[in-house]
Order: sequence, then structure tokens, then C-alpha cells
Amino acid sequence: MADFMKLMQQAQQMQSRLQEIQEELEKQTVSATSGGGMVSVTADGKGQVTAVKIDPSVVNPADVEMLEDLVMVAVREAQKKAADLAKNEMGKLTGGMDLPFKLPF
Repeated sequence: MADFMKLMQQAQQMQSRLQEIQEELEKQTVSATSGGGMVSVTADGKGQVTAVKIDPSVVNPADVEMLEDLVMVAVREAQKKAADLAKNEMGKLTGGMDLPFKLPF
């Protein structure tokens, strides 16, 4: 029974640390650009976009599709960087072992 109690305590500690990591990720930011820096996207460590900056010179009403593509590329790259950041932070908690399930962020 003592082993079970120890296991439960370790699970509670891990859950507490997971919550701390999630809070830390919300405070961290990642940035990505496209079009040679003409579009810039900032996201928090959980991948939520927090800012988009567009150089006025890239705004062309005759070619909206290009601007949409630039924004999409920058958003995807920022989200990828956030996912990598989260994976690295979680690796600290799990000792680098891959978990067989997706975490809630």
C-alpha cells in the first residue's frame, strides 16, 4: 500500500509541475516572419497568436492572395516554434521520454 501512496504522491507532483509549465508557456513568446520580414507573427508558448504585423508595402489590393499566403506561412511557423518550445519544456518534466498520449495543450 505504501508503494501506491508514493505513486499517487508522484502523480500529484507531476500534475502540479504540468500546471506550472502551462502557466510558464503562456508567458513565453515566439516570433516568425515571412516575405523577408514583411509579415511578422508573435504567439505565446501555447501557440495562441498574440500579434500580427504587416509591412504596408506588402498590402496590394490587386494581390490579396499573396498577403494571405504570407500571413499563413508566418502563423504556421510561429505555431511550430510554440509546439517545439512546449515539447522542450515537457521534456524537462518527463525526462525526455515521449509520452504515448497528447498533452492538453
